[in-house]
Amino acid sequence: MKTIRNSILSLMILLLTVPVLCAQDLSKYRSFSLGAKLPSVLRLTDQKLADVTGTHGITFQELTWWPPSAQGTPRSPDSVEQILFSFYNGELYRIAVTYDQGSTEGLTADDMVKSISAKYGPPAIVTPIVEAGTISRYEEKEKSVATWENAQCSFNLVRSTFTDRFGLVIYSKLINSQAQLANLEATKLDLQEGPQREVDRQKKQADDLEIARQKNRKSFRP
Repeated sequence: MKTIRNSILSLMILLLTVPVLCAQDLSKYRSFSLGAKLPSVLRLTDQKLADVTGTHGITFQELTWWPPSAQGTPRSPDSVEQILFSFYNGELYRIAVTYDQGSTEGLTADDMVKSISAKYGPPAIVTPIVEAGTISRYEEKEKSVATWENAQCSFNLVRSTFTDRFGLVIYSKLINSQAQLANLEATKLDLQEGPQREVDRQKKQADDLEIARQKNRKSFRP
């Protein structure tokens, strides 16, 4: 009886830890983890702060990284062409991976889902395949192929509607929601303050021109 109780207890502990392990897996891609700080990602990619682009001050920042090719090979050895890292308040909340087209040539959506499932488990959602001819040119740039998710993270296999390339979009659900709200507020503020900023810009430009005019009136010699 004691052995049976211990076995049941061990099984229950294992079942309880599986979601935690899945959550940890879905928050990571290669050496990168959602929630990482910008300096950490810069070190891992061997890039500098000057390579980072930002909007709305330093609230939103992006870093594009092209994995270096192995010496003597024509392209990246690991099938990834580029990765776009998105940061909100200095914290990594979104990873967008674009695969090299040559490395996925001939692979079907089912092939890609099976490959990713081998590492991350079965997907929660598989989107029915839409024939290329039925996709409107005005629809979104990327179509979801399959989604792996838990309470914390969303891990998505996507396919470009224009180039047919495969990619991944991985994000923190909580921080992504916060970032979307903050971006809407910042955009709204830009629209409200934009006209006044343009007036201020034009005034400064006129003031600078007048200062230059007065200086040149004194120094100019025909």
